[in-house]
Amino acid sequence: MKVITANFVTCAVKECKTSPESYPLHFHDAELEQQEQEFQPEFIRNIVPRIDWDALRTTSNELGFPSLPESKPEGEALDDEQILKDLHRLLLETQVSEGKLVCGNCGHEYMIKEGIANFLLPSHLV
Repeated sequence: MKVITANFVTCAVKECKTSPESYPLHFHDAELEQQEQEFQPEFIRNIVPRIDWDALRTTSNELGFPSLPESKPEGEALDDEQILKDLHRLLLETQVSEGKLVCGNCGHEYMIKEGIANFLLPSHLV
């Protein structure tokens, strides 16, 4: 599961739909892999406006990455090649191969095995 994916998912438990604590889901016991990809600066420039920056900062800190800038890069900052490369490495090259995503509201754990997160809920949580 690429790190970028975590920025677009929330807890699927019915009671969590209205809770701000259900997003972002938090990585626990994450085993990371780096998979080198061709540098795509244009993709990063286009995806940054769609990213929830605070959630990404939380995720990057939990995964042990150096702190991202406090504010989302905009304008000329998106021309800084080092910022783009750092974001590319975190968002596209970092893969969580094993671990779990945990809801901050209900504590439900979504297991990640072989890089695939299981978002299916048991029937009592639907």
